[in-house]
Amino acid sequence: MSSKDNHEVDVATDSCCASCGIAEVDEIKLKNCDDCDLVKYCSDKCQQDHRPNHERACKQRAAELRDEILFRQPEGSHLGDCPICCLPLPLDLTKSTMMSCCSKVVCKGCVYANCRRELGGRLDFTCPFCRHPFPETKEEGYKINLKRVEANDPVAIEEVGRRHCQEGKFDTAFEYLTKAAELGDVNAHYHLVHLYEKGEGVEKDEKKRLYHLEEAAIAGHPEARFQLACYEGGRGRCDRMVEHLIISANLGHDESIKGMKMLYKEGKVSKEDFASALRAHQAAVNETRSPQREEASKAWQRQKLREQKK
Repeated sequence: MSSKDNHEVDVATDSCCASCGIAEVDEIKLKNCDDCDLVKYCSDKCQQDHRPNHERACKQRAAELRDEILFRQPEGSHLGDCPICCLPLPLDLTKSTMMSCCSKVVCKGCVYANCRRELGGRLDFTCPFCRHPFPETKEEGYKINLKRVEANDPVAIEEVGRRHCQEGKFDTAFEYLTKAAELGDVNAHYHLVHLYEKGEGVEKDEKKRLYHLEEAAIAGHPEARFQLACYEGGRGRCDRMVEHLIISANLGHDESIKGMKMLYKEGKVSKEDFASALRAHQAAVNETRSPQREEASKAWQRQKLREQKK
């Protein structure tokens, strides 16, 4: 059969219901299989009837499509950029601050610069992003956070869910974190991993644990990606483990580049792959640095020393 004939067969198959064979016409619209996009159906009944014949190929293709998404290198980490200086936020969470008034995560370089400006001008302390006055008490800050929860802010919802986790109220935490994850919050996916793993607020479920771990990794969460690497390594799937480590190392994750170094010494990673990951890791770390952030870090260290001496 010629390539032209093959093409005509593919077009014909693609234009017919995989179950009953009816062709797509103006009155009949076919829809792709929800999981694999390999075949089309004219109705839900035809899809259900054809499932025994299609299930194996469907699962295989669905897994391939999932891997294509899973092993795609994110442009940056899930933290994104500081909304003020527009530099990538550092993975070290102690070097940034989440503003409850606007749910923006701001690097401490910008927080420090704003504090100096306000002190020099004898101004009231405000959020460096939205200029909302800083809450005077934690209770006031919590009330502001709850207002953002009512507005369906996923970051605020995740923050409240995490607070309930810290207080041991896991049932309530699960509800908040699930809602935040549905709204696209990456950290919520990551925290749900631990709830499903430990069975806190929900029954233990390994399949759902891995799903949320993968969702967080896809969105650029380097620690979630590192945990997936450990998971694959524990099952002897070295190639997948290395792929995960390379992706998270490229985001500047320290533990991942250490893992790559260990595998290189064991001969499981080539010199070229390790060198490439090392360069990408260093580049990612350098992108998060600035004179303002370095100055802020030194200022916080001086403050800690003064508090320790008291």
